Amino acid sequence: MKIVPVMDILNGEVVHAVRGKRKEYQPLRESAICPSSSPFAVASAFAKCGFRELYIADLDAIAGKLPDSGGIRLIADALRLSLMVDAGISDLEKAEQILNCNASKIIIGTETLSDMGFVRAAVERFGKERVVVSLDLVNGKVLSRSAQIKLMDPVALAGEIQDAGVAQIIVLDLARVGSGEGIDLPLLQEISRNTHMRLFAGGGVREMDDLLRLKKAGVDGVLLATALHNGKISPSELRKHGLL
Repeated sequence: MKIVPVMDILNGEVVHAVRGKRKEYQPLRESAICPSSSPFAVASAFAKCGFRELYIADLDAIAGKLPDSGGIRLIADALRLSLMVDAGISDLEKAEQILNCNASKIIIGTETLSDMGFVRAAVERFGKERVVVSLDLVNGKVLSRSAQIKLMDPVALAGEIQDAGVAQIIVLDLARVGSGEGIDLPLLQEISRNTHMRLFAGGGVREMDDLLRLKKAGVDGVLLATALHNGKISPSELRKHGLL
């Protein structure tokens, strides 16, 4: 199982994401990983810890602004990190722009998804190894611009995402992000049983026991931020359990 640290970037700073309430996000402070909220400094700290892949959520781009192409390229090139980037991608032009910044993978979040046709088009254009779909939830309910997608059951939607040619999916409950409430293991297990995509989990991981339960459940990867910054999960502990 792969551990992928997360950077949520807002107004040029890494912020502490809590429950998806983006207007309340504050710059990163008192981190066990890095004393700075500079995206490059935080990414450098993760690289020094031994992480080789990084998830970047460009919250300004998700809100409709231009993505930070220069910052993404700098992190990818200078630190030689493999980047998964969520920049509110909802068209092929924006997807190509992010990949041209040397991101390894684009994230298509259901939050900004208008129709499944775009997912199919992205997989056909860029290949299934470079396209990841984030099944975005709030308290277990699908988050989407599309009224039709929003009403779907998460497990059924995961099946449709797979049918669109997707090979990698993230299940991310924004209400659990930064909350320390724990993971929705039953939902993850049900999606795992009903699909054969690579499954990443995000939101709610509190401690190492959560990671070990996810590993036992067959989850392929976990997105992690708060537990790394508050020191409840350390790089040395991850190495001890063969997760880094």
